[in-house]
Amino acid sequence: MCFLDHLFAQQWRAKYQDWKDSKPDQNSLGRRLPVNYKDTHWVAMWISIPKRHIVVFDNICSSISPTKLDEVMEHFLYMVSYLLVECASSDEERAQYSLEPFTYARPTNVPPARSGDCGVYALKYIECHALGIEFTKKRLC
Repeated sequence: MCFLDHLFAQQWRAKYQDWKDSKPDQNSLGRRLPVNYKDTHWVAMWISIPKRHIVVFDNICSSISPTKLDEVMEHFLYMVSYLLVECASSDEERAQYSLEPFTYARPTNVPPARSGDCGVYALKYIECHALGIEFTKKRLC
């Protein structure tokens, strides 16, 4: 899955409490689905469905404290599971997925960016990852 529309991510975060408070449908699904940080900082995320793990590539780690990142990521950790189950095309496929939350990590070895360049770095990381190319400062030139 690739969500490149920041409005989707903003709506997802804005409606998270509604989603948490809503009652599931008869299949324990069907909850309302609502990441740019505070409209000032962009990060790239890699979501491994088989490992149920999200890697957050943040090129200016000082922009988001670990506590604040936990708050930002909570939406993804819980809602990606529900999205996978809800979008499964059959009961057999649905049975492959769990509603347990994903885990996440933020590596510290990501090449740093200057203030204002985080969006370009996030997009370049996504491009390098999609092409199977190592993400290094040299690749950004």
